[in-house]
Amino acid sequence: MSFSLLHLGRNTLERLARFGYGARGIVYCVVGALALLAAIGRGGRPGDSRSALQAVLVGPFGPWIVGLIAIGLFGFAVWRAVEGITDADRRGADLKGLAVRAAHVGSAAVYAGLSLTAASLALGLGVHRGGDKGMQDWTAWLLAKPFGLWLVALIGFGVAGGGLAFLVKAWKGDVTLRLALDAAACRWAKPIGQFGYAARGVAFLIIGGFFVAAAWHQASSEVKGLAGAFTALRAQPYGWFLLAVVAAGHFAFGTFGLIQARYRRIDAPDLDEADDAVARAVRSVT
Repeated sequence: MSFSLLHLGRNTLERLARFGYGARGIVYCVVGALALLAAIGRGGRPGDSRSALQAVLVGPFGPWIVGLIAIGLFGFAVWRAVEGITDADRRGADLKGLAVRAAHVGSAAVYAGLSLTAASLALGLGVHRGGDKGMQDWTAWLLAKPFGLWLVALIGFGVAGGGLAFLVKAWKGDVTLRLALDAAACRWAKPIGQFGYAARGVAFLIIGGFFVAAAWHQASSEVKGLAGAFTALRAQPYGWFLLAVVAAGHFAFGTFGLIQARYRRIDAPDLDEADDAVARAVRSVT
């Protein structure tokens, strides 16, 4: 009988992935709604995913909902890691495929951290140092290392490249390719996804620019996350309108995440079978 630290069947992993898409969708719906309210002068300041979790926390059944979101985000992180490592979506081993898979593994780390933040909030432990301050801390550490300046710039170009990839995906309109929807349903789901991916692309371009600026000026204080990107948009001419459009796009991205939770094709590898195969291989050489 085989054993492993990760003993999940295909159905379990698929459920985790779908729960994860839903949790991520809810977070970005709240992010977009808060930023939209700020843009039209109906409340507070636009924030990031941590701000969204804090907003949910103070609502009815807040700790329970945030706790469920924490579980969902953990499931999404697991799926992203499996997706990247095993090539579950069959991206391939060419340069483009490897880049997408590497981005998924990086995404797994980000959402694992956000899951930890959500769990901490749900348990009443508060938010650990993160967000802009956390990014500025590790950017300062990196800048102090040999070739750190170039590494920070490389991160910036990588994030901006991700933003361009989102914009291209929105422009090409292939956001529904992995959804199990008929043509009629795709006609309403597709523009939601395109709007959402375009908004995320704009945000990633701005965040990437922050990293490049930090490398150029050798100042970690230049680094900012999503909240900083929203603030930068608001500071532009007609900034309230720009912020409102990008905020609405993030709400659309969250809505599309809920659609993905229900309709995305998830070809999860059967980790039970893989575990058995590894166990047999180990026994054959011992």
